[in-house]
Amino acid sequence: MRTLVLGAGGTGGYFGGRLLEANRDVSFLVRSRRAAELAETGLVIHSPVGNARLKPRVIAPGEFLETFDLVILACKAYDLDSAIEAIAPAVGRKTAILPLLNGLKHYDALDARFGAERVLGGLCSIAVTLGEKGAIQHLGPMHVLRFGERSGERSERIEKLEELVKGANMDAKSSRDVMQALWEKWVMLASLAGMTCLMRAAIGDIVAAAPIGKKLMLQLLDECAAVANAYGRAPRPAVLEDTRTLLTKAGSTFTASMLRDIEGGHRVEADHILGDLIARGQRAGVFTSLLEIAYCHVKAYEARQARQG
Repeated sequence: MRTLVLGAGGTGGYFGGRLLEANRDVSFLVRSRRAAELAETGLVIHSPVGNARLKPRVIAPGEFLETFDLVILACKAYDLDSAIEAIAPAVGRKTAILPLLNGLKHYDALDARFGAERVLGGLCSIAVTLGEKGAIQHLGPMHVLRFGERSGERSERIEKLEELVKGANMDAKSSRDVMQALWEKWVMLASLAGMTCLMRAAIGDIVAAAPIGKKLMLQLLDECAAVANAYGRAPRPAVLEDTRTLLTKAGSTFTASMLRDIEGGHRVEADHILGDLIARGQRAGVFTSLLEIAYCHVKAYEARQARQG
């Protein structure tokens, strides 16, 4: 499959880089600043599961000569509108679009622009950041990629995608119920981001404020899970138990990337991860008071950043 990856930052650079490392036909659509970094250093991955230095094929917006079989959309939610415009010339009649954004709000925009039949369900779980000169720093061994038809059917293009990722250095496979997996990740991420941002602390620090820290963390998780349940997507018992364990682990230094963005003075995905879950909860009559407080905290950060320029 001729594959285009929008973005060569942490997520797009990592998964696209692993495909390139496996000799797949991969191109990267990047802005001029990132293109200059890649031209100077190559695509560099520092990872506990294997380092890589690759020479990527880079395309600038507007340089498309033909369409692609697959477009992997790996951008922040606040860049979605510009990302849609950037990939539009690369999307043909048979192009599949695989978004790796968090939450579900982006599907409305992608479906409206390209048609729901072109848009797959997709998610990833990985902790990455960009280091000096844009080197990708993989912060742990987890590098999960899941994809599937949102209808749950087994399609020819999913089979082709499985062939694409086969042998690449990542935990990648198809899912027959990718929408359930998306909801489960959203519940976990909203709980993690909401509480670590609200408390400006890692999981272990919050739990150390016993007993109230653990109690509040589980209260927020219950609120997020209740929204999923209202839409027929309650987290499966084993998944929910794993999430509880992850979010209440004593001594854990785990934080959401949203907190790292706040600490770095960067933009955040408050509306996409927290606000949209609240909105869906309100439509379903679900009480989300603690989630609303966490959302207000992050929106206040955004307002202050805007005021201070």
